[in-house]
Amino acid sequence: MATTPSLSRTRTTALDAARANAYAIPVRTTMLGVLGVALVAIGGTGAGATLKRDPLIADTSLSWIRYGHGQDLASMLLYLGLGLVIWAWIRLGRLVRWGQVSSFAVLVAVAAWTMPLLFAPPLFSKDIYSYLAQGQLALTGFDPYAVGPSVLQSTLSENVSWVWQHTPAPYGPLFILVAKAIVWATGGSVIGGVVAMRLALAVGLALLCWALPGLARHLGGRGDVALWLAAANPLILVHLVGGAHNDLLMVGLMAAGVLLVLDHRHVSGFALVALAFSVKATAVVVVPFLIWVWAARLDGDQRKRFQKALGAGAAVFLGVFAACTLVAGVGLGWIPALRSSSMIVNWLSIPSAVGDFVRMIVNWFVHVDGGIFMGVARALGSILLLFIAWRQWRAAREGGPNAIRCAAITMLAVALLSPATLPWYFSWPLALAAGLTWTTKGQVTVVLASVFLLLVTFPNGDTALYSWGFLTLALAVSVLAARSLVKPDPFGLSTRYE
Repeated sequence: MATTPSLSRTRTTALDAARANAYAIPVRTTMLGVLGVALVAIGGTGAGATLKRDPLIADTSLSWIRYGHGQDLASMLLYLGLGLVIWAWIRLGRLVRWGQVSSFAVLVAVAAWTMPLLFAPPLFSKDIYSYLAQGQLALTGFDPYAVGPSVLQSTLSENVSWVWQHTPAPYGPLFILVAKAIVWATGGSVIGGVVAMRLALAVGLALLCWALPGLARHLGGRGDVALWLAAANPLILVHLVGGAHNDLLMVGLMAAGVLLVLDHRHVSGFALVALAFSVKATAVVVVPFLIWVWAARLDGDQRKRFQKALGAGAAVFLGVFAACTLVAGVGLGWIPALRSSSMIVNWLSIPSAVGDFVRMIVNWFVHVDGGIFMGVARALGSILLLFIAWRQWRAAREGGPNAIRCAAITMLAVALLSPATLPWYFSWPLALAAGLTWTTKGQVTVVLASVFLLLVTFPNGDTALYSWGFLTLALAVSVLAARSLVKPDPFGLSTRYE
């Protein structure tokens, strides 16, 4: 049957439009985000998790930015920058949803929005100082799994939060090796160490950007949406890059490992997940689900297939982990040190929130040790978490993409039901779930949650979860951002949206 000229022209026009959109870059939206992260970086110089003694600021004409009205001005700049970053992310999301830009545009935005954050002061967290101090412990012959940074009495250790001064490192051997190498390479410089650590952790962001389109291909989603939801998300960029959390390296290795397993490269995939575990223990959650994926591709009945996959997967995983441990020259002391996070109490953790709320109510009438309520609530939360994990693991026994969906649900349960939860923990499930098929309602929910979690920590690393007026404002901003994703002009002020 011959193709009519009009139909041929229509197809050609559609093809040309698709090709144009493939490399189209929304310059105004991208530059809006760049301006935002630049203001965040500048504001962070005075309002972030700054050094106690900063050689670049102290005794100079810029020292005023660290106190009084100068610090207030820095905070204003930082929050203005955050607003612009959120606005740019929402604008980019609308363009992605409407098919006006492709994954290429999202990757350009991620790269452009990341660069200023690599050289900013630590933002919204002081954890990076702990990382560097733990590396210095290993470099100077101490066991970072036995002692805390306080034994150093160094420039690095003096900037560690008082909460973690006497706490052994709860991180895996690969991360201790990375931190040790960075402290050695930078000669113990705090500023050089912060930048070098960020560059090392940015490898995780690169791996995440590489893995997300492939995960979307397997899980039924869209690569551009996955990149926008996860890699370009301000929660990921500001907290994991700006805050320099090792979760970034962990989720990047984990996502890449999951993709390799889905691509039938099982050994390489399990090896990368083992490296992720050797950074932070949370990555182990995905391993039982990947066993089902591997088992589904083997011959024999389900039990034999599972046993074969379990044996092979365990051999690769434990072999890589053992190699990391030997090269790092450390033991297994980081595993019991994981309990140290239970010192954190905030209501992002559902069990901690319930325990704290019950304690508050009871103490209105009679004084009772609050630890009892917290202990019971966390124990019940752990039981519920084990139940959810078991149910999801059983639901994943057919393998395939559904196993990854079940793993993401389990990872979300881990974030919500662990004794301690911090805002960036929600990057764990998001890295796995971004490649799924997302409804409009689901995307709106992710935006609402991401913006709110971004804002519930103050720039200096202190929690804002008990500042009720600030939380009300944060919730209002989050609702506005979520509404703006589907309604470009939420207040009806203009007929032009972009």
